[in-house]
Amino acid sequence: MSNVETAPKQAGAAANAGIDLALRMGGLLLAIIVVAGVFIAINPNLANLNMGASLLRSMSSVAIMALGLTLVIVVGEIDLSFGATYGLAVNALAVMWLFGGIPVYLAIILAVLVGTAVGLFNGLLVTRLNIPSFIVTLGSYNLLYGISLWVSNTATFNPAYPPPDVTIPDAELDFFVGLTQSFGSFGLSLEVVWMFGIALVVAFLLHRSLFGFRLMAIGGNTRAAELARLPVKRYKILAFTLCGTLAAVAGILDFSFIQTSQPNTGLSFTFPVFAAVIIGGASLSGGKGTVIGTLGGALLLAILQLGLSILSPGPHVQQIFLGAVTIGAVALDLLLTSIRKRRAA
Repeated sequence: MSNVETAPKQAGAAANAGIDLALRMGGLLLAIIVVAGVFIAINPNLANLNMGASLLRSMSSVAIMALGLTLVIVVGEIDLSFGATYGLAVNALAVMWLFGGIPVYLAIILAVLVGTAVGLFNGLLVTRLNIPSFIVTLGSYNLLYGISLWVSNTATFNPAYPPPDVTIPDAELDFFVGLTQSFGSFGLSLEVVWMFGIALVVAFLLHRSLFGFRLMAIGGNTRAAELARLPVKRYKILAFTLCGTLAAVAGILDFSFIQTSQPNTGLSFTFPVFAAVIIGGASLSGGKGTVIGTLGGALLLAILQLGLSILSPGPHVQQIFLGAVTIGAVALDLLLTSIRKRRAA
């Protein structure tokens, strides 16, 4: 087929993809406005800047992990271990700092490297042994949780109240707490600044670099990417490695803000983070995903969580809403995929 014949088809496919993206983002924005409007109508006290600052802080940890998961899903894989990676990084940091005598500055770097190593481990198993990523990361989830229980000895840590025989220098504690300290008259946490900074970096990598272009190409059609001699395995390993790294970063920032770590910390994030990415428009089939969509998905979930927690209709309602919204997002993705296939035919 000549270039003259294929050019219109390529242009049409690009136009259809743009329309699909606009519909998804428009629908997400509308959902955010409607949900926020309903909660504000029920309780007008929700419409204040202090509540907005709290909302952004509550979405930040989910958003940071979701940005890493977006890279994995875009490349056509899946990672279920980020919540356990979050917990292992937090407990490793606490043990190294409070019991190992390692200065917090170095302990933070080592804790981030723990997350990086986990992501690298997942990526190598998936690409070198050809084990499905669902199986690998599901196994990693349990493996990392077990290691976290072992490392922490099932104990809870708080650097403000160290063990009796341990003294934490004030400078180190101030530095650690200062990572997420609040500023401004509305009490906005620095964790929100970290979130947007990381989002800008991931947006550049995914949407404005050769790395992101190749991730999309590999996730869209792995076989074609292999025929084009793209380093498919290397890029998949990089995606898993970045996902693990960002999970560790999110855990450390939350530890700084909350100042408490628990043996099972991070495990509850597995479903909300996954939901945020899918709600944000990433496709389970790979090749699709945006940073702005992921942030929007995290924001919608944070609004639901905050609104329902204040209205207190019962813990079951929040789970019902989360499940219903996620199923709806997946159903919409499948519908749009089916429509695109019919158009292509």
